[in-house]
Amino acid sequence: MKRRGTVFAETLLGAVRLDGESRDRRVRLDLAVTADSLVRPAGTTTAALTGRVRIHGWADDRAARGELEISPLARRRLRYRLGFTVGGRQLALDGWKSVTALRPLRSMTVMPFTLYEDDGSRAGTGTLRFPVATGLVPFLRSFRFPSTTGTAGTAGTAGTAETATSPHAPRWAGEPGRTEVWYTTVGDPVTGTGLWLHHELVSPADGSPAYAHGWIAAFPPEGPVVHARFGPEPWPGATDGFTTRDVVARPGRLTGSAGDFTWNLAEHAADRPLYTFPRWSWRRQLLPAAQMLPAARSTYHGTVTHPGGTIGLSGAPGATARIYGRGNARRWAWLHAELEDGGVLEIVAAVSTRPVLRSLPPLVFLRLRQGSRTWPRRAERAAFGWAGPGRFRADIGTPEEWTVSGRAGMRRIRVRVAQPPDRTLTLEYRDPDGTTNVCRNSERADAEITVERWWGRWRPERRWVLNGTAHAEVGGR
Repeated sequence: MKRRGTVFAETLLGAVRLDGESRDRRVRLDLAVTADSLVRPAGTTTAALTGRVRIHGWADDRAARGELEISPLARRRLRYRLGFTVGGRQLALDGWKSVTALRPLRSMTVMPFTLYEDDGSRAGTGTLRFPVATGLVPFLRSFRFPSTTGTAGTAGTAGTAETATSPHAPRWAGEPGRTEVWYTTVGDPVTGTGLWLHHELVSPADGSPAYAHGWIAAFPPEGPVVHARFGPEPWPGATDGFTTRDVVARPGRLTGSAGDFTWNLAEHAADRPLYTFPRWSWRRQLLPAAQMLPAARSTYHGTVTHPGGTIGLSGAPGATARIYGRGNARRWAWLHAELEDGGVLEIVAAVSTRPVLRSLPPLVFLRLRQGSRTWPRRAERAAFGWAGPGRFRADIGTPEEWTVSGRAGMRRIRVRVAQPPDRTLTLEYRDPDGTTNVCRNSERADAEITVERWWGRWRPERRWVLNGTAHAEVGGR
């Protein structure tokens, strides 16, 4: 049943005294709060917490996650439980604001907390405060009440419930001429290696039995790109993700072996879902294909062994994306960029194979997420503009360089992507109709992203330069 949720951002500042130390350390939490229902002051609402934990000289985890219990009247408290990582150690912050009528402002803005190790032992104590003078206006402006479905989220799902309609669950219902993809891209900040796992279900257009196949690739900073394929083999009819004899891609877990590769990864969602295409196109399958991310950002822990050695991942950033449709586009370009302060930019630019649509310039679906806000507000805005005028533009030349630019509201963006040949892998595979596709992928691409805002004239607002940490692809038939 569709209903309204609640989304807002909050910043808390304070100090912590770690056990065994004689001085305080500064603490800052930048949090995004997502509830699948409207917050009811007289009731109790459980919301997902994601964000960044910074403890001066000790911790900086951009993928912290947990839950917030909002119960100011029923239980007279706001309780925060937040898990984060410090040098491979798992810690938990447990704090609460005890709401009282005698001191309403202080009780709503001051939060004592305790840090715990993974085994339950105490690691420190401290106090956090909501900065009313500087934080109230941004806090109030961050509130959104989006349409949502399902039940209230928990810390393990970053605000989405794993149900029969989970975005990880296969969409294919037996129709011929369909393809479905689960793909994961990861960048290891320690070794600089990029990883790409592609899992695909294909239902041939001629009615032949559906099959599963895919590949894994490693993009090391030194040496050539290496990869291995798995499948094809008959689709076993999995219900919670992708499964073959040797490979599994399910919510929270990626395991498998192919050629000289073996991998065993835990995936932790660090953000809420991101619909690159309009949400209705994913749910109702009205477009030739649609793409979305079950979590805009995730972190990965585990090992990947390949011909160059073994990589140990601990909190490595990345994301899993989903595609479902009638096959690949005539031409396409894709970008996933992890930005500073927990931001994400996702772009799909494509020319359809449909008779009318293939004569149009590439349709651009662009989503820039920063904290609780996603721009443009509607995915249709970048692709279709206002009745045609105002569409975002994509120049899909060669993988060595392609660009996307456009304007929505008072902001405009320009993105330049470069995929150096020595960091790009070229692969062939087939669509349901038997057509051969060629994709050129780099998990160590470069990207330059510039956002400007109109204040009487265009003024720079943000700029990001990613050197070897962007994930990009250009492909076609």
